Amino acid sequence: MKEIVVISGKGGTGKTSLTASFAYLGGKDVIVADCDVDAADMHLLLKPDFKDSEDFYSGELAYINQYECIRCGKCADVCRFDAIPIINNQYIVDPLSCEGCGYCARVCPTKAIVNKSLNVGKSYISNIKTGSIMVHARLGIGADNSGKLVARVKSKAKEIAVEEKKNIVIVDGSPGVGCPVVSSLSGASFVVLVTEPSVSGLHDLKRVYELVHKFKIKAGCIINKSDINKNVTSEIVEFLNKENITHIANLPYDEDFTKAMTNGQTIVEYSNGHLKELITDSWNRIKQIVSNK
Repeated sequence: MKEIVVISGKGGTGKTSLTASFAYLGGKDVIVADCDVDAADMHLLLKPDFKDSEDFYSGELAYINQYECIRCGKCADVCRFDAIPIINNQYIVDPLSCEGCGYCARVCPTKAIVNKSLNVGKSYISNIKTGSIMVHARLGIGADNSGKLVARVKSKAKEIAVEEKKNIVIVDGSPGVGCPVVSSLSGASFVVLVTEPSVSGLHDLKRVYELVHKFKIKAGCIINKSDINKNVTSEIVEFLNKENITHIANLPYDEDFTKAMTNGQTIVEYSNGHLKELITDSWNRIKQIVSNK
């Protein structure tokens, strides 16, 4: 089984639109994993049915039993995060400030404080419009540990691929270089880097490739909107050649990308023009590279 991970150094490069297009072209032969759990949006294009869901618990939060609290203030004194203010003569835990360290519970003389696991999101297994299955998730606003949720999504997608005898798992990773990206890259067979010809696009491409290189994963790159700044496009191509990154394709700027998203479709569904042909060729080339690994 091969795992293709699509990432970008920054948001707004067209990463999810391309991943959804590849998922559409792959049809029933691929299992899809949306690992962009902090800002999940693949569901807008692939129309999942949210058939199965499971709560995701991660981290802890302190709770004070007001009936057992004697208002001694020791918990507030030791809290390094100033998460236990006194309001209306009661010590209250501020959930946004509490780090769940448990120190307050240890010093409480009446054992009025306990730490409880936090429900910070949900993971889903869905049937999608391609006739295949997508594993996806949604992290709660301001919640931590997105890397753990990504790991759960990927693990379940691989498990389903084995059960369904599918040879490819295609993963939409998070933008940037943080913990969820590291989790997305773990176990990848091939990485597709999506970038755009801007100063920030080139800078962030170099940053994210440093991470991919450390994992020793073979990578290819798609330059989206390649015609908006030909000088920077040339710099990107030079970088790809220097680092031995496969230059998969240059995609021109096309407003059909936005029109397709507005219509709830992938670009390969919406368009029958040159852009669809380029994306289809890119998918076939990626499959060929992966099959030769």
